Amino acid sequence: MPPTSDPAGERSRTHGALASASRVRILDLLRGSGTPLDVAQIAGRTALHPNTVRFHLRVLVDAGLACCRTDSPRASGRPRLIYTATTDGSDSHPEGFQLLADILASYLASSSTIPSELAEEAGRAFAHRHGRSSQPFAGVSADEAVRRVIATFAELGFQPELDRDGSYRRILLHACPFHAVASKHPDVVCAVHLGLLRQTLANLDAPIEATRLEPFVNPHLCVAHLAAASDSLAESAPAPT
Repeated sequence: MPPTSDPAGERSRTHGALASASRVRILDLLRGSGTPLDVAQIAGRTALHPNTVRFHLRVLVDAGLACCRTDSPRASGRPRLIYTATTDGSDSHPEGFQLLADILASYLASSSTIPSELAEEAGRAFAHRHGRSSQPFAGVSADEAVRRVIATFAELGFQPELDRDGSYRRILLHACPFHAVASKHPDVVCAVHLGLLRQTLANLDAPIEATRLEPFVNPHLCVAHLAAASDSLAESAPAPT
């Protein structure tokens, strides 16, 4: 019998491949290059060690996001391996979707007295539907939950990075795919992302929760704050009298 495809496995590989800011940077470099690049060229442009570049390239190739071939030999010696992206990424966030997002965010912001609450609920609803169809592996550890959240946000284009100091966790979101709309309507767009984050953790039955999302710490950085679920509940409980 011919082998059957495994969509869940393919999604998992893609999520894992995009769960590293360095891999996303390498993939963006390949997509933006007019010619194939070898390891030395990629290492020089990303300031990464060549061995690190090789590791990230293997992950990207295995996920189907990049391909590798042998360059035509020009002199004696071992022929070099060159890499290209399999897609240019131009269909990830086309202008039409940005326009639609702007229209909807503007309408919600002007037509409701509670736009943030409604926007967060919309983000939760989307994550709930997505979680049911993608087998979210409920009951995972805090570290695994954070890894899966980072993978989800990487796939969406945020270039996330975990910033952890002891038990305190923050996810640094370096690139918002809807930056132009979010800068005009942060109460709507950032609330959608917070709802998406909170419901993703809920889908996983994770022992951590998102306490808040801090937008535009600098022009290209938002910060999601996480805490243990018990700590989060304690923060929201009324002070004793």
